[in-house]
This record gives sequence, structure tokens and C-alpha cells, in this order.
Amino acid sequence: MAATYRKAPPGFTKAQWEEFNREGYLVIENALTQAEIDYYLNAIDECIADDPNYTAGKFYGPGNVVERHPVFTELIDHPRHVGYAYDIYGELLKLHISQFLIRPHHSSHNAWHPDGARALPYGVFSPKLPMQIKIGYWLTDLPRPKMGNLVVMPRSHHSQYLPEYTKRTSVPGEKVICVPKGTMTIMYCGVWHRVEANESNVVRKNIFLAYCPSWICEADRIQSDPAWLKTLNREQRIIMRSYTYGYDRTKPPKSDFPLFLDRDTGLDSEAGMYPDDVSLNLRKRKVAHEKWETEN
Repeated sequence: MAATYRKAPPGFTKAQWEEFNREGYLVIENALTQAEIDYYLNAIDECIADDPNYTAGKFYGPGNVVERHPVFTELIDHPRHVGYAYDIYGELLKLHISQFLIRPHHSSHNAWHPDGARALPYGVFSPKLPMQIKIGYWLTDLPRPKMGNLVVMPRSHHSQYLPEYTKRTSVPGEKVICVPKGTMTIMYCGVWHRVEANESNVVRKNIFLAYCPSWICEADRIQSDPAWLKTLNREQRIIMRSYTYGYDRTKPPKSDFPLFLDRDTGLDSEAGMYPDDVSLNLRKRKVAHEKWETEN
């Protein structure tokens, strides 16, 4: 039976892309309905109910949660957000890490850092584009600081240094992210950020999914469970990139192309760019920012 391919879901608007590149993050309020928030909170509760590693009142942040619960599995290729990642990584899109975080009153909080490699950061090799982006779903209201908020240093994603690195101190120019529940954030991996202490009685709960090119190593797994992989749809299976041959991460098999059809044209490649005998896995396809640059 021939595969049925999906068009790429919506991603960045041109204005969002410009803001994301300038500031290093996007905040999109009302991305989730109350029913969707409850849906994800219930899945978190089900995951921790019989988890011996979870202790009430303590920070908890397990990884690879897409394998833990079918509700989180749905997020691998969810049209609410995966188009943003596809706009950057295109046909080599991969899920880097998936986690939910629980931050109760006076639980663990972290210091200033960028995401990804530290001794030789991603930005050394990719000063123009992020080698990882992180999607955040915020499931509890965070109307004020000191609630375990994410804190970012806007426009810091092209700097390899921050004097306050590894410190938890407030820095002039920082932005404390105070958002209502149902907000979705998108963060450039190189943005310097930290998490504030939670001095409130609200237990902060959120979900993070990070994406990267397929040739960056996974952060929360080596390979996925083969039985679980068989339960996935085609796009989810590809995005997990659970290959047994290492070089497949750089040159995925022909069967994994196209991941998505072009959202505007519905085509599996750019018309007129290659002879018909060049297979899809060898064809360069423009991603969103390249198309916008061509338009300018």
C-alpha cells in the first residue's frame, strides 16, 4: 500500500520568525484550551501515580516521556507546534528530548546556562540558526515572578559567554516569563536562561519538547523500544530517528522521505530543481527561512 503523506502543519509566520531570531524566544498565549490543559495534567498525574522515583513536594522531571504515556506520544508530531520545528530542520527533523517538569514550593531551581553542548557550544558551528529549539507547554498560571518561572536573557543567543554562568543571580536586562496557563513558548537553544525559585504555593507543571537535526545525538535515550515504535504513525516514527545504523542519522533511509509535503504546494520536493531520477533523500529542500530570504 502506498504511503499517505501529510502536508507540513503551520509554523512560523514571517513576523514570528523575525522576533524569534531577534529575541531568541516566542511567547504564544492561549495555545491550549482548558480541556487540553486538563488532558495533559491528567496524563502527568497518571505517570507519577505509580512511579517510585516521584516524591510529592520534590522536583521531578523525567525524560523520554513520549514513551511513558500515549498522551505524550501524540505530542511528537502534534500540529500545534511541530511545524515550527520543521521550518528549521525540515526533512531531518528529530525529537531531541521530551519531559514534563513538576516544581513545587522551594524545590530545585537551576542557574544561568544555554542548552546543548557547553565546552564547545552549538553556536560555534551554527552562528545563524539554532541546532535545537525547545517547545514549552505551560499548564499552570504563572502571573508573577518567584513561581518557578523561566527567566531568559533576550538577544543573548549569539553570545558564547555570560559572566553569571552557573550563578542563580538576577541580571539586568533579564526577562522573567510570567504567563497564563495554556501558553506555548518556543526558545532558541543558545539563549541564556535559568529558572527562578518557586516561593509560591502553586506547583508549577509544564511539558518541554526539544527538536534538533537528526544528526545531533538524542538527549534522553539511545534507542526507542521496538514494540512501542510499532504503535506510532509514520511521521512519529521518523521523528524519533531510532535507527540501528548510526549513519542513518545523517543520511536517513529513502523510506523516510518525504517527512512532510510542502505546506503551500503539497509537493514532496521543489519543482524543477532536480531530474526525476534523483531520489528524494538526496534532494536539497529549502526550509522556511531560506524561502523568506529568497523573497527579499
